[in-house]
Amino acid sequence: WCGRRLPTGARPSSGPDYLRRGWLRLLAEGEGCAPCRPEECAAPRGCLAGWVRDACGCCWECANLEGQLCDLDPSAHFYGHCGEQLECRLDTGGDLSRGEVPEPLCACRSQSPLCGSDGHTYAQICRLQEAARARPAANLTVAHPGPCESGPQIVSHPYDTWNVTGQDVIFGCEVFAYPMASIEWRKDGLDIQLPGDDPHISVQFRGGPQRFEVTGWLQIQAVRPSDEGTYRCLARNALGQVEAPASLTVLTPDQLNSTGIPQLRSLNLVPEEETESQESDDYY
Repeated sequence: WCGRRLPTGARPSSGPDYLRRGWLRLLAEGEGCAPCRPEECAAPRGCLAGWVRDACGCCWECANLEGQLCDLDPSAHFYGHCGEQLECRLDTGGDLSRGEVPEPLCACRSQSPLCGSDGHTYAQICRLQEAARARPAANLTVAHPGPCESGPQIVSHPYDTWNVTGQDVIFGCEVFAYPMASIEWRKDGLDIQLPGDDPHISVQFRGGPQRFEVTGWLQIQAVRPSDEGTYRCLARNALGQVEAPASLTVLTPDQLNSTGIPQLRSLNLVPEEETESQESDDYY
């Protein structure tokens, strides 16, 4: 087996090719191990999770990455073994009540975030090690436990939209920052924080969806022509602030009828899939 290793890559696929790799491992084990000659071993390249010994304990091969199939039995070599800081666990995240069978997957032993020397926050040590091996020239190391301090970054910005008077409109804004950011809403160039004393405008906030993120919503109920304008999501913490605008166009039913769908599409006010659905209905 030594010297007859499988080709190693940075990230084996999780589909049929990856299973094929497992069957090739099994067939190779059946042939037995030849005398170990390390000088005949091919050097594995692009191993983002580090290296492990092959089935014969002779040559080095790429270890499996987080989320890849693995062998729960340390003596087995069908799927392969997990890399540094990883362990093989049964994934029970599926819907087992529907008959799904848990699979053995590589999982990081630690789920604590940390700050890299590049100023980027990594979800856990395994992700940092992957990045370090992918960019060896960067000399990436752990700067300190916990996330890096950073000003707000808008992960998902509010989008331009339109609606007819009397309908509801919602703008959303998702922000990453550490320390956590606050989100405020403004309209046009005014510095008045919404909703103010306007009863038909409300704002909501919650943490997430990812760690150190916060998501805010601005809801306008029963929009009217005076609500038309540009709304700004403004996020800030002690290290800075950032904002993202989105415009609202309000049409009366008469304007909608007189304007027509094609004109709205030319103004990018109607999503393309909505106009396609309308055109299909008109055809039939």
